[in-house]
Amino acid sequence: MTKTTLLRAALAGTALTLIAGMAQADSACLITKTDTNPFFVKMKEGAEVKAAELGLELKSYAGRIDGDHESQVSAIEACIADGAKGILITASDTKAIVDSVQAARDAGLLVIALDTPLDPIDAADATFATDNFKAGELIGQWAKATMGDKAAEAKIALLDLAISQPSVDVLRDQGFLQGFGVELGDPQKWGDETDPRIVGHEVTSGNEEGGLKAMETLLAQDPDINLVYTINEPAAAGAYEALKAVGREKDVLIVSVDGGCPGVQNVKDGVIGATSQQYPLDMASKGIEAIAAFAKDGTKPAATEGKDFTDTGVQLVTDKPVEGVESIDSAKGAELCWG
Repeated sequence: MTKTTLLRAALAGTALTLIAGMAQADSACLITKTDTNPFFVKMKEGAEVKAAELGLELKSYAGRIDGDHESQVSAIEACIADGAKGILITASDTKAIVDSVQAARDAGLLVIALDTPLDPIDAADATFATDNFKAGELIGQWAKATMGDKAAEAKIALLDLAISQPSVDVLRDQGFLQGFGVELGDPQKWGDETDPRIVGHEVTSGNEEGGLKAMETLLAQDPDINLVYTINEPAAAGAYEALKAVGREKDVLIVSVDGGCPGVQNVKDGVIGATSQQYPLDMASKGIEAIAAFAKDGTKPAATEGKDFTDTGVQLVTDKPVEGVESIDSAKGAELCWG
């Protein structure tokens, strides 16, 4: 064999090795509720940056709208067929998705719930999320302290997410009520409380239009509502518009959860009194790190000590701090916000 032939053979071998290496690149999936909500946009950004850093191929999927369960089921099936090492998912239906998640785990994939715990929570291998109950509790405590003696005569509107009561919806609602000093019924659901201060619960689909309609419905039941809890900041913005339409925007306290940049700006502008800020980029980047570790040696992530999930942190954002409730102001919140 000539030197030229040997060189060609060596180059061909190197090329085959490179091709084989490319074909064996580990992959991960990110499945969000939608691909338009800024929260999920930031989540995708965190996953993409970390996947590129760790050499993982990332495939992203999303429902057409919040609540699009079927698209998420199809995405899980695609990830299994692709031989992905793991899935990060924010489930639209935390109960109905469990069978599909189990199929992925049976196929050897690591499944991590982001933001929204599955029902039951151990249906996923791990959950990386805000402590949503604490997020609600913080705004409840703040509202109670801010209202002072008037808290005993509050008229509360609760603007929730969906009639199916996904876990994140229940945790925030019940955390808020407990923080405000309302006795809970079954903490695994909302709407069974008997406190006469509660005017009612309405669902919003987590968007501004839903928040507006829900607020209009509850104002029709009691025009003297003076405290509004909202599942997220788009719903809070809708509630504000409904209050503004009847000249009540100045004397009703609105609290929320999310910490997106528009929401933090609304805190600065006085539209929202306080919001609990969460960190979607951290959830996704830590999730990708966990899938990379699992792909390397089978290691599964451990939960935060004392909790059944990995807590990615939450902070109260308000420009009207109260004693006994730790918070940051809107300027600091703007440095940490997303969207």
